[in-house]
Amino acid sequence: MIGPCTKARGARRSFDIITTLKVPKVGGIPTTKVGVLRWLKQVGDTIQPGDPVVELETDKVSYELESPTEGILLTIMAEENTQVPVGGPLCQIGQTEDSAKAKE
Repeated sequence: MIGPCTKARGARRSFDIITTLKVPKVGGIPTTKVGVLRWLKQVGDTIQPGDPVVELETDKVSYELESPTEGILLTIMAEENTQVPVGGPLCQIGQTEDSAKAKE
């Protein structure tokens, strides 16, 4: 998701690309919501693609959700021990202009 430049808690860097990590539909498991067990990364942490970010739980299974992108964890939108609907937002990961150019 591309959004306006935002600033991470007192940081001086602007973020040009912001990805909202959402609760995925887990294949073969009929569920409408998941529980947020624990955050494996904290606001301000650097994240690489494939890094586990949050541990989620359905009625049948618990699993770690991995990041699809690199960047910095900007905001946590779902607290631990809460329920989030499938498709609901969990957190936002921001990518600076410099890191986006480095990937090209």
